[in-house]
Amino acid sequence: MAKPSIPNLFVTVGSNAAHLFGMEASIRARRIAANAGLEVADVAADGRGTVLANMAYAWDPAWLREIAGRPDSVLTLGGQPVLAHVSGVQAANTVTAAMNASAALPEGLERVSAETGELSNSALRKKERPFVLPLDPDNPGLVERAAYDGAYKGVTDALTLYLWRKPAFYLTRWAAEMGMSPNMVTLIGAVFCLLAFFLFWEGRYWLGTLAGFVFMVLDTVDGKLARCTGASSKWGNIFDHGIDLIHPPFWWWAWAHGLDAYGTPLEPVYVVMLMWAIVGGYVLQRAIEGIFMRRFGGMHIHVWKPIDSQFRLITARRNPNMVILVAALLFGRPDVGLELMALWTIVSLIFHAVRLAQANAVHDRGGKVVSWLA
Repeated sequence: MAKPSIPNLFVTVGSNAAHLFGMEASIRARRIAANAGLEVADVAADGRGTVLANMAYAWDPAWLREIAGRPDSVLTLGGQPVLAHVSGVQAANTVTAAMNASAALPEGLERVSAETGELSNSALRKKERPFVLPLDPDNPGLVERAAYDGAYKGVTDALTLYLWRKPAFYLTRWAAEMGMSPNMVTLIGAVFCLLAFFLFWEGRYWLGTLAGFVFMVLDTVDGKLARCTGASSKWGNIFDHGIDLIHPPFWWWAWAHGLDAYGTPLEPVYVVMLMWAIVGGYVLQRAIEGIFMRRFGGMHIHVWKPIDSQFRLITARRNPNMVILVAALLFGRPDVGLELMALWTIVSLIFHAVRLAQANAVHDRGGKVVSWLA
């Protein structure tokens, strides 16, 4: 039986009075390291790989994962060591002295420059140059903003990417300073999600839309809070994504039910047809995404080619669908909004089905199906 792998140690070097997202910089760094699977320690140990973190700097967690996976490497900014992966006490002491500016970096370490290095982040669906910044206790906001931007998905819908990116940042920082956990934010969001359902059901569309948009913003905040504070968890991820996956069909059902109360009823048989198109199209699109990921090594369909990433901005998911419904509501026609959403769902389903077929054709001809972000 193979022995379980021993995690690398994580040791902070130096101190810093800065507070980021409501917590001491060193505590945040250790939480991020623990969340990344490292064992937080006070000192290095012989026989163990050790990742040293210079507390004069702040860094994107992507760099921590990268350096943790590259033994005998050091990440530098302006030639100064920021993160280093070494083995043994002696090597750790030498690099620690270099981080404290009392010695030179030892030979034999692979230098990785933060100014020129680029990484592919499959979890957040983007190719990026993760940030590394000096950590100034008098100006932590610069690092907080960079950390928040680094936690943002590169491929998502237009509302999330552009409309509430800025307000969600301030909510994320406020929630962190209040000591709220990501699961607390998710729970509050779930309450607004249910409220939106009941308001839609009664035909009170504007109030339902307001509740829905609060939920949609909080749905952005909880994930960013988790990543920015090192509080990501398996169950939190299931809680958040489970709600995201399940609630949209119930919203559309409630919207259809509320048409009578609003005064724009549709024939019951026609409503059933629309719901089959909307819910069926949504489920089939999700199935296509799952098939694509299973067939092509976990890669999301929306990061295969640039056109897939661009279509993700507007594809028939909750946020773009809400734009359609609200646009129709502005003209007092929530019934037309439902019809347009059904049409757009079918168009989106056809697009994804065609892209899956094209990817399969490339694969069957011996070609490689890889992300344009890789």
